[in-house]
Amino acid sequence: MKALVCSRLGGPEDLGIEDLPDPVAGPGEALVRVRVAALNFFDTLIIAGRYQVKPELPFSPGGEACGVIEALGPDAGGFSVGDRVMVHLSHGTARERIAVPVKRLARVPEAVSDGIAAGLSITYGTTLHALRDRARIRPGETLVVLGASGGVGLAAVELGKLLGARVIACASSPEKLETARAHGADDLIDYKADNLREALRRLTGERGVDVVYDAVGGDLAEPAMRALGWKGRFLVIGFAAGEIPKFPLNVIMLKGIDVQGVHWGAFVEREPEAHAANQAQLLAWAAEGKLTVKVHGVYPLDAYAEALGVLVRREAVGKVLLDLGG
Repeated sequence: MKALVCSRLGGPEDLGIEDLPDPVAGPGEALVRVRVAALNFFDTLIIAGRYQVKPELPFSPGGEACGVIEALGPDAGGFSVGDRVMVHLSHGTARERIAVPVKRLARVPEAVSDGIAAGLSITYGTTLHALRDRARIRPGETLVVLGASGGVGLAAVELGKLLGARVIACASSPEKLETARAHGADDLIDYKADNLREALRRLTGERGVDVVYDAVGGDLAEPAMRALGWKGRFLVIGFAAGEIPKFPLNVIMLKGIDVQGVHWGAFVEREPEAHAANQAQLLAWAAEGKLTVKVHGVYPLDAYAEALGVLVRREAVGKVLLDLGG
């Protein structure tokens, strides 16, 4: 089989495509023929050795995929050969075949395409966990989404609207903001052209916002946090800007703010039943047409450097997918 392989840490130019033996499904595992794999911003960090997940070299990037089960190992219950499944892992999906624990699979409804299923698990799974399990967002509350045009940002816009929130999308260009509007955002802020905190005040008055969804970090985090109202919730998703912000605790104290960490990988391991319910909900919404999962681009495997480059440069508007010809 062909696989995208990271043999030394670095950038996309340090990866290569190799021919590897087909894997074999072990106990509790399924052998999945990958049709489409999804890449995320965290893949650019993993291959550089700058992410909390540090696989042993060599490894393949890619944390999610859609494929078909070709074989089942011993004690791998709940699935059948031929089932089309959504896969989520910390890494390893950018290869033609993978042996994966069945607990990392979800059966894909017929109405959901391979591309949507490949890009649904992590970004939308993270976001549903953040908004529903952590922030417990309520209909009518105001949700601010930083980096609203990326994979997780658009997931937050769509799921925020689906859960009944007023969504304020924040991004770095009018074009990116129009994409967020097309996916349900109620209000838009270009933080390259406007002062983020003042813009949020204009939109919400003295009341402030209820929830901030931050996958960016850096200089945007503190002004967004300061725009929170009484008992607001700040969701820490990630640090695409590269800088981990430091908050003034006096503001958090005076407003009764909750700063909530969202570590989806730990949630998957520690609360598997709640995770499985979230994945089933996402697939059901996708089958009903309530989630669109915008795709930035679909790339053949040998165009992996171009696909990862879009993420490195933070140009992606939606999901970046690899077509593995399944």
